Amino acid sequence: MAFRMGGGNASSGMGVAEHSVSTFLELQRKKVHRYVIFKIDENKKEVVVEKTGGPAESYDDFTASLPENDCRYAVYDFDFVTAENCQKSKIFFIAWSPSVARIRPKMLYATSKDRFRRELKGVHYEIQATDPTEMDLEILRERAN
Repeated sequence: MAFRMGGGNASSGMGVAEHSVSTFLELQRKKVHRYVIFKIDENKKEVVVEKTGGPAESYDDFTASLPENDCRYAVYDFDFVTAENCQKSKIFFIAWSPSVARIRPKMLYATSKDRFRRELKGVHYEIQATDPTEMDLEILRERAN
């Protein structure tokens, strides 16, 4: 018995907009963006780019761009210097699902996450955050080193 997934996830039906993947590649390969925030467009039944942050934007700019009471996916290009004084960069995938968000978006983002995450080849670390302390800059620093 075969079924067509139509670019989506069998359980959630969410596809991934081509623009979402190409924007991620711009962050990864060309360093055009510091971060990309994605949201699920329920009308189109796909994950789309909501906002990008320029290379000069800070981690505070990024976290301020996430909604306080709704879910999002995000990728953040974290630059750091190693103990050996080498400049490095690691890409973090963040599944933002604040505890105050409604149940429906939480379920939608949870069931679509793995499918979307697989499209973003080259992510180094994944963080699931329900409040800002779970994705503090210090946590990124610890994971990256």
